[in-house]
Amino acid sequence: MTKKPINSNRGNRIAAKVQTLVAEILRDKYSDDPIIAGVSLVGAVAHGGLQFVRLFYYTRNADVARVQARLDDITRSVRYELAARIDQKYVPDIRFAYDDTLERASRIDMLLDNLSEK
Repeated sequence: MTKKPINSNRGNRIAAKVQTLVAEILRDKYSDDPIIAGVSLVGAVAHGGLQFVRLFYYTRNADVARVQARLDDITRSVRYELAARIDQKYVPDIRFAYDDTLERASRIDMLLDNLSEK
């Protein structure tokens, strides 16, 4: 007898909870850091059986590589603070990824405008 697959949104709930808590941590602990102050978390996805949560961010800073490097530097301390705030047995590993949706949308708008002009 095979086990019936469970259609659960637990991963989405945990990812959203981690996103909210990490946003609070960035606001509370790193608001004076000029690189981190411009970061906004815009989404989260749980992977690997809820072992990893990828947090998508947007920044007003033009140097995205510098922002990513700074986020990579503070990931360990953010995860430590997350462990103190989350009410779960295991704390998922977090990874930050830049979300370029706004740039792609503006590029598509520009291309569509160029098509309508011709």
